[in-house]
Amino acid sequence: MSEPIQPDVTVDSRGATCPGPLMDLIGKVKKVDAGTVLELQTTDSSSRHDVPEWVAKAGHETLDIVEHEDEGYWSVFVQTTK
Repeated sequence: MSEPIQPDVTVDSRGATCPGPLMDLIGKVKKVDAGTVLELQTTDSSSRHDVPEWVAKAGHETLDIVEHEDEGYWSVFVQTTK
């Protein structure tokens, strides 16, 4: 089993609906340096698909998506490249 990803920045968008979590992530991505690992916490199930799609188009990397089933949210881990 691999070690859990340790983010540099956590974006808590739990409770927000689409497109809120993605917009929150985009705002943070614009403010951090290349190589920063961000964790987007979201309760919006569409973020599991929308966020990785945007990340790829923007030239960044989706590292993992982790479901926290007991707590009712997902963590989407993204590493910036530029």
